Amino acid sequence: MTKTKKYVRILKARYESSWYADKIGEVFELTGETVSFYDVRVPGVGRLVNVEDAELIVTEKRPAKVGERVLITEKPVRKDYEIYEPVTVDNVNIYGVESYKNGRPIFLNHYEYEVIVSNEVKNEEADEINKMLVDQAKTVFERKDDKYFGYKSRLGDIVIGGAYSYAFVVHYAKTNEDVVIIPGDVNTVTTPVCTTEAERLWKPEKTAQERRDEIVEQAKADVERLRTNNRLWRTFDITFDINRESRTVEAVAKKLNSRTAFYGTAICAPDDCFNIHIGEAIALHRALGLEVPDEYMNAPQPTEVRVGDIVKLIHNGEVIDEYRVSKIEDDRVYDHDNTWAPKRTLKIIDDSRTEVGE
Repeated sequence: MTKTKKYVRILKARYESSWYADKIGEVFELTGETVSFYDVRVPGVGRLVNVEDAELIVTEKRPAKVGERVLITEKPVRKDYEIYEPVTVDNVNIYGVESYKNGRPIFLNHYEYEVIVSNEVKNEEADEINKMLVDQAKTVFERKDDKYFGYKSRLGDIVIGGAYSYAFVVHYAKTNEDVVIIPGDVNTVTTPVCTTEAERLWKPEKTAQERRDEIVEQAKADVERLRTNNRLWRTFDITFDINRESRTVEAVAKKLNSRTAFYGTAICAPDDCFNIHIGEAIALHRALGLEVPDEYMNAPQPTEVRVGDIVKLIHNGEVIDEYRVSKIEDDRVYDHDNTWAPKRTLKIIDDSRTEVGE
């Protein structure tokens, strides 16, 4: 079997603080990968690159054929090409290959390059998934610029080829299920308006507390997924340092059998309610170099006091007491000493409820 290798070319840097912000166009050898990031080899250390910021290059170590593209992998002795530069093969002989750059021939020995191979299987799988989504949908819109055109309608209430506005699609999605859209600029299909919010669009609007509950559960699942992926890939050992007094969460992603570690911190705003689960999700995303979902940064504040919450008792604008809720009866909220206060006088400052198994 032909030996393959993988490299990562930096295409962009979403954040100016990323270590590769000044390395656009450079190529690094891949040492590991997950769904969300690439682990690349940089002299002396391992570094993470967001998959959305990079191009994955797969190569095979074998003699190239005319028309194939190769990646130069040996430091050049001549000045007419660069290491990790891709070139197209124009001629082949027993010693190497020849390519033309700016009208001038470039000769590479066989040991100086690797053949770039494309992964068409993933594209075929994606096409099958897209076709299945369209076939199963009740209504399909096709997006072109700022308009949506009717593509399919099992219910007969959408005109095929008819033009619809963004506002109409949002309204339609709120009252109908199984609606998808074919974006005009990419070869994929998604739910309308669309990606992550599609399920919410057609369901009744949720209260702030319901939305916060969903976000907390999403954060728990997110953290568990990322930790599981790293265990399976044997990439990082992930730990958390939680400080309830300073209302901070720090995530540490330490490379196995190495002193290399990546850190991420989440700090709760003074007027916000602290939640360990949301804090862990934010900190872990930052430690792994991933984009933090907006819902974690803008989660609604809790509105319903529950057992296990930490609350402040406020009277005439001043904090009188602070305690953990042990019992709630009607409008009375009790602490462990069976002292109570009316719900309306309390402000929830921590709804992690880890002590009650949440």
